[in-house]
Amino acid sequence: MADERYAFVVVSNRLPVDRVVADDGSASWTQSPGGLVTALEPVMRQIEGAWVGWIGQPGDDLKPFTHNGLRIVPVALSEGEIESYYEGFSNDTIWPLYHDVIVPATYHRDWWDAYVEVNQRFADNAASVADTGATVWVQDYQLQLVPRMLRLARPDLVIGFFNHIPFPAYGLYSQLPWRTQIIEGLLGADVLGFQRVSDAGNFSRAARRLLGYTTRSPYVDVPATEGLPARRVVARAFPISIDVTAFEELAHSPAVQARAKEIREELGNPKTVMLGVDRLDYTKGIGHRLKAFSELLAEGRLNVVDVTLVQVASPSRERVETYKHLRDEIELTVGRINGDFGTIGHQAVNYLHHGFPREEMAALYLASDVMLVTALRDGMNLVAKEYVAARHDEDGVLVLSEFAGAADELKTSLRINPHDIDGLKDAIMQAVDMQRAERRKRMRSLRKRVRENDVGHWSRSFLRALSDANGGIDRYGFDPDPLGDLEWTVERPPSTSP
Repeated sequence: MADERYAFVVVSNRLPVDRVVADDGSASWTQSPGGLVTALEPVMRQIEGAWVGWIGQPGDDLKPFTHNGLRIVPVALSEGEIESYYEGFSNDTIWPLYHDVIVPATYHRDWWDAYVEVNQRFADNAASVADTGATVWVQDYQLQLVPRMLRLARPDLVIGFFNHIPFPAYGLYSQLPWRTQIIEGLLGADVLGFQRVSDAGNFSRAARRLLGYTTRSPYVDVPATEGLPARRVVARAFPISIDVTAFEELAHSPAVQARAKEIREELGNPKTVMLGVDRLDYTKGIGHRLKAFSELLAEGRLNVVDVTLVQVASPSRERVETYKHLRDEIELTVGRINGDFGTIGHQAVNYLHHGFPREEMAALYLASDVMLVTALRDGMNLVAKEYVAARHDEDGVLVLSEFAGAADELKTSLRINPHDIDGLKDAIMQAVDMQRAERRKRMRSLRKRVRENDVGHWSRSFLRALSDANGGIDRYGFDPDPLGDLEWTVERPPSTSP
């Protein structure tokens, strides 16, 4: 109901549920897959939380509702706002800028205006359902202005923000015409989380250079302004992870193991199956991967009879012009490789331009001897961690770009610079030729690391930092011990409208 208030509110661009319309026109809701939902669902259920976000379709102005115990607060976006705020500013301005301008960022003032307006709408919705002294956790680059908007409207709130993508070095970030407004927006939070230590450092340097604020890692001192008292903001790394147990259970299931064997048979039972799994995005280095593979085939170091590459490229932002060109380029390259090196019985590259359910992905991971993660810039890259989690057989080799956040943790992978094609080729050959004993040693170390830092650890450690920074969650009896289980005793204070 409209006057209900919640002790814990998550704000993200997309809601954790998808709307499914049946043939008869009736609509239902299903839970979205993804690590964020997995990490926060236990918290949301135990403390009676609410989730604010867009349903993914234009024009729907739905009332809040409950789905499987989760309170859902939809935010409506028009077709024009989707084009300007989401496809425009979020994905054609911020996304390329924050990924080292691999493709040029586009700056339009009307996109910025839409970004401000939509961020205000998200903030207003969050403020309307947040209880007195509640904790609000804002997610990702689409909503960077929301923390300050919430701070001004509701100074009683404890506010966290997590940036799931990289934060660029100042030399790149300074190109943004609205660079100061973004920094001020983010500094409305009590705790700012980033994927890597370098990302947090980049943010702190931007705050120091643009606003003159005092910074001393991991703190940014924000002076009193606009009637708000001086505050100390925490800006540090909280590397995100996956639900390791879920992937291990999938990989252990007889159906998935049988499917993995079937996949290898469908591929002609080659000696080596290499796998790439990415959204079709220019940050993922798919072209670099294909170039290295084709050169190895041309040089005779790999043989199409013995080795095949499976490339899963799930559709992404297909209405954005840059992505249309990328798809054309990748599919042309795949066609050339198969035309040059394929035989009637053996295809060099098996290219799949669609997504797969988790069960099929687990089977693909088990069926693959070498996992290629060649990102040119990536906040984390959870595919690398999924591959490791699925390999309960302690086999397989992970080739991992040093420009993915996962490289900071997965140190026994074969780490590569994807721009160095010769180095990438050598790493692929090292992976193909690696002896079982070394594969097992490396994978054991990787699996230990992924188990220790799963998605539950990520959410608990962030919420502990929020608790330490402000004490806001503690008033609800929350003990987010990173080494223990979540424990909530909901003793909410009386709800009063601010």
